[in-house]
Amino acid sequence: MSNVIEIIKTVLPVILILFIGMLCRRFKILSAEGISALKSTVVNITLPAVVLGAFARMEYTLDNVLVTVLIYFLCIVALFLGKLIGVAFKGDKKFLPFITTGFEAGMIGYALFTMLYGADRISEFASVDLGQVLFVFTAYKVLLDLQENNKPSLKKIAVDMVSSPIIISIAVGIIIGATGLYSALIPSGVSGVFDTCVDFISAPTSAIILITIGYDLAPGEIPFKKTLGAVFSRVAVMLICRVLAEVIIKLLGIKLNISDALNILFILPPPFVLAVFANDKEEQAYISSSLSFSTVVAIIGFIILAVIG
Repeated sequence: MSNVIEIIKTVLPVILILFIGMLCRRFKILSAEGISALKSTVVNITLPAVVLGAFARMEYTLDNVLVTVLIYFLCIVALFLGKLIGVAFKGDKKFLPFITTGFEAGMIGYALFTMLYGADRISEFASVDLGQVLFVFTAYKVLLDLQENNKPSLKKIAVDMVSSPIIISIAVGIIIGATGLYSALIPSGVSGVFDTCVDFISAPTSAIILITIGYDLAPGEIPFKKTLGAVFSRVAVMLICRVLAEVIIKLLGIKLNISDALNILFILPPPFVLAVFANDKEEQAYISSSLSFSTVVAIIGFIILAVIG
């Protein structure tokens, strides 16, 4: 009975806040502009605080470097598998490879991991996030730009990375953690002040993100056949990559406790930045619905992990 209560305590808040987000759309409690403002608050304020704290507290070892390289490699594998699926089944060859790779770790991953495993373990998720962040801000964005007949310059890529609050927070967090500054501040209690400030600013992240997800779920606008094909393709690719990750980790002898972090990572939807690259109305509906359905799959995966965990 106690296990059932613990599962309910973890899952019910997620379902309720998603439902609240849907009600906000249905009864026009929040406008599209209001939701956009909430997303901006997360991306520019609360989420940077989450990743700053996570990377500052993370241990920096050779294993962490290997995990970063591994996740980057698996993102490339997922992109290639998505391309193969598009060719083999004569489906979407343009956007499917980008739907089957990358992870929306920022907007969703940290929130789900924290709700399931606690903020004190968030550095575990940060260790698997770094590789995919580097992938999204380099190969992913470059290939998307090339697909739209743009020629991205190294300068533009560098500016995008340097100007991103998430990337800045990761960089600062790595400096604080990798230099030993965070550890050096523990005896004086200053690290506790840092933790309190970071945790206070990052506290609303999960609720805000789930409200915006609930708000964006609009079943009436979904091209179901194409969307379901893309979502099932992603699920299959993620399962393959999760198995590959386990095999490679054993082969490399990586001893980090990242199994739970990997489980959360591989249930996540594709990067939400993908929606920006849709040109016409049909493409926009397809990508938006694929992202929405993949987000629902992530929530279902979260519930399954809560039940079996």
